[in-house]
Amino acid sequence: MKRDSKFNMSYWAAAALAILLIQYVVSLGQQVATIPYSQFQQLVRDGKVVEAGVSDRFIQGTLKEPLPGGETRFATTRVEPEIAEELDRHGVRYTGRIESTLFRDILSLLLPIALFVGVWVFLSRRMGAQGGLMQIGKSKAKVYVESDTGVTFADVAGVDEAKDELREIVDFLKEPDRYGRLGGRMPKGVLLVGPPGTGKTLLAKAVAGEAKVPFFSISGAEFVEMFVGVGAARVRDLFEQARGKAPAIIFIDELDALGRARGVGGPYAGGHSEAEQTLNQLLVEMDGFDSRSGLVIIAATNRPEILDPALLRAGRFDRQVLVDRPDKGGRVQILNVHLRKVKLAPEVDAEKVAALTPGFTGADLANLANEAALLATRRGAEAVTMADFNNAVERIIAGLEKRNRLLNPREREIVAHHEMGHALVALALPGADPVHKVSIIPRGVGALGYTIQRPTEDRFLMTREELEHKMMVLLGGRAAELLVYNHLSTGASDDLRRVTDIARGMVTRYGMSERLGNVAYERDGRSFLAGQDGMVGPRERDYGEETGNAIDAEVRGIVDGVLERTLDLLRERRDALERSARRLLEKETLDEAELLTFAGRAPAGPAGAAQPVPAK
Repeated sequence: MKRDSKFNMSYWAAAALAILLIQYVVSLGQQVATIPYSQFQQLVRDGKVVEAGVSDRFIQGTLKEPLPGGETRFATTRVEPEIAEELDRHGVRYTGRIESTLFRDILSLLLPIALFVGVWVFLSRRMGAQGGLMQIGKSKAKVYVESDTGVTFADVAGVDEAKDELREIVDFLKEPDRYGRLGGRMPKGVLLVGPPGTGKTLLAKAVAGEAKVPFFSISGAEFVEMFVGVGAARVRDLFEQARGKAPAIIFIDELDALGRARGVGGPYAGGHSEAEQTLNQLLVEMDGFDSRSGLVIIAATNRPEILDPALLRAGRFDRQVLVDRPDKGGRVQILNVHLRKVKLAPEVDAEKVAALTPGFTGADLANLANEAALLATRRGAEAVTMADFNNAVERIIAGLEKRNRLLNPREREIVAHHEMGHALVALALPGADPVHKVSIIPRGVGALGYTIQRPTEDRFLMTREELEHKMMVLLGGRAAELLVYNHLSTGASDDLRRVTDIARGMVTRYGMSERLGNVAYERDGRSFLAGQDGMVGPRERDYGEETGNAIDAEVRGIVDGVLERTLDLLRERRDALERSARRLLEKETLDEAELLTFAGRAPAGPAGAAQPVPAK
């Protein structure tokens, strides 16, 4: 076998040499000599040219006798006849020269190609982001390993219940065999539900940091592109990457951008949109992996009510963890985390700051600590004081002071009476939130003055009487204007909107109307995680025209009744209203102690309660 291979190799080598030899002999017979044009003319005169082919620039032909180099074929470049005759007369040896256009020809060929490729690369990078158009189906997930997240449960405060739920996930990722010994399995997906700023993303990073596993983070909006099928390809690519690094965590932020309920676009929406294909691929991938592989999906959203039901069924996101706004104790824990980096004055205490911030989320508290530090830095202080925190709270709630927004004297008087109307009504009603400060310094976009109330405790339920008291405080400004000036102004527009919302809620959602009974006529249009104004869509109407007219009449009756009660309350305190308004015009800002004096009550005593001022 080896002998045959040697014979075959030598045979092919000999054949190749023979072919090369034949080509050389043939090429010798076909060699073309390039000669000067003057020599060509001489050969013609001597009768040595057998035949010639003439073109615009060249003349080629065959000679009767070979040239000294053995060539029987020739080629020459033509010269204008007039020039040739002139040169012949003077015995000059000459030949034609053609200007080389090779560089220009190559440039004219390559320049359009380079321009086209440049435009293609630019557009592909714009459309396909990472890696250009050919990488458009690749996942944009940022991969964090344990050292990159730098977050553990020690950095997350105020959400102890959520941390306890997620510790089980961490233990499973560390010891998967221990959890499967009794036949149980860990949930494939964990959905973190909560208002914006409560720390959902931070919690997911803390899980990865505690478990010391790779952390894949991507936003739901990054899956969907203008090209159909790209989102589904990115979902597949993301899960392939995660399986290759398992055990690992996939974190999808803003899941509602990807997992919106299908078929909500109306009867003509169709079922083959890019978003639906992406969602379908996510559902398939979540069904396709075994929870014992060590892959856990964590997602976050603040709008769970619009998610597709298929996402929330058992076997997918089968565990939902509420990450709610912290209570006072939670706010103290969060402040302790953020205040560690701030140089504080001795009187600053996390408990006191937490009492100033009911309803604040973790992000709000982080912003508060930063704003207070900036205010102290701006005034050149050595440490951050409680006054800085008070000013920071006002800045966050009411907006930036606008001292250059000058009001005429008449407008300042109206604003002063309006704000004192709010304050005096709040001070007169039992159970109302204490008034902390009243000011006629404009703040924010449209506030010409403001009254700040601070709840003494977190509230989760309100009675009809408490709702009416809240409405009376809101209408206190309008009632004061009616009482003092007997006219209405545009300053109460926001108060009226909030009062109307409360009254409509009492009638249509809380069953607090005797005329309409204990029936809920409207669903709450707000996301249950959003703020008071976080409307998701238009209110649904499930009642007839007659009931609608009755609801409108009942809402108006409640608001009118509350306004009359507010007017009666301020009539009894007309003198206090005038005196406090004059004082507010002089000082521009009144604190809690001065307000209690005008309300006929002394500042809080040692027991913490306001003491009544004896009549004189």
